[in-house]
Amino acid sequence: MNKLIATLIAGLFATGAMAQTTATPAPTPEVAKAQAKADEKIAKAEAKEVKKAAEADQDVAKAQAKANEKIAKAHHKADKEHAKAAEKVAKADPEDRMKAEAKAEKKDAAAEAKLDKSIAKADAKVAKEKAEAAEEKAIAAANTAEVKAKANADIKTAAAKH
Repeated sequence: MNKLIATLIAGLFATGAMAQTTATPAPTPEVAKAQAKADEKIAKAEAKEVKKAAEADQDVAKAQAKANEKIAKAHHKADKEHAKAAEKVAKADPEDRMKAEAKAEKKDAAAEAKLDKSIAKADAKVAKEKAEAAEEKAIAAANTAEVKAKANADIKTAAAKH
């Protein structure tokens, strides 16, 4: 019984919706021409937007690769400094060992600080590139929206003339 009622109600809504739709008249040649031009403009704008987004993403990827390379180099340098310091401690005479360990700790701390600075700079460059990419994408999207709006206005103008 419930299914029957639900089917009847759904049918009632469907017929009501069909009764409200109006048949659209066939477009005049001028309107069709305006529609074709608008579609072409929109397609070009969307292609430009996709291209800009791809270029921006590529720039971000390049920046990330550079940053990863710089970070790897910084890690390598820090590891070298740690190894040098440990080697000096190992070579030190027993009476000078405390002094060598203190120097080694200073060098280790300096190497770690330099590593942290390098990482921070690399991350900042990547963040800057991501922000620029987001800006470029937003501008491209706004340009596409503008072209779409103008194209739709051209279609309405052509339709109003005829």
